[in-house]
Amino acid sequence: MRLTIDTDKCSGHGRCYSLAPDFFDCDDEGFPVILKSELDATDVAAVKDAVANCPERAIALVEGA
Repeated sequence: MRLTIDTDKCSGHGRCYSLAPDFFDCDDEGFPVILKSELDATDVAAVKDAVANCPERAIALVEGA
C-alpha cells in the first residue's frame, strides 16, 4: 500500500500528523508532509485512523507501488 495526500483538497487541519506522527509531519505552513509513503500491513493499521479522520478526505491508501 502507498500513502498519498491530495494537496488540492488539504486545508491543513493537522489531524493526520496528530493521529499518526510516525507517518506525517507538517511543513512551515501547517500542511502535512508524508514521512513514509510505502506501507506494510502493520503501517496501514497505524494510519487508518488518520485517513478516516481527514475532514477533506485528502489522504488515501492506494494499492500497489
